[in-house]
Amino acid sequence: MMQPLIVAAQRLAEALRAENEALARLDLNRAGALSLPKQQASDAFAAAYAAASRTNTRAEGAERAQAEALAGGLRDLGAENRRLLERAIDLQSRVIETIAGASRPKGPGTYGDQGRNREGRGGPLSLSSRA
Repeated sequence: MMQPLIVAAQRLAEALRAENEALARLDLNRAGALSLPKQQASDAFAAAYAAASRTNTRAEGAERAQAEALAGGLRDLGAENRRLLERAIDLQSRVIETIAGASRPKGPGTYGDQGRNREGRGGPLSLSSRA
């Protein structure tokens, strides 16, 4: 029962590695395309982990060493993925702010006098959802 969990962990590691490579290159289109495979790998890992937990499966010997190495690798890949995603979000926010700033009318207008946001209004906003 431990082998399906190890396979799922390897699949998740590959998905994270691929997305991290795209994010490191700031290839946000590629990174976005990899989000579904990453989600699927994450779901498969969660299901395999739940199945192993339900049956109280434990890794022994070489399988245990492999599982521990995979767990450490996933932890590191996950931390790097988070850092790279935060960097991409920050960059995207700066791009949106730049575009919004360039599109503000000079003088009185939608964004208030001198092209600034009116009091009580937030800055540019970007939303995304998953159905």
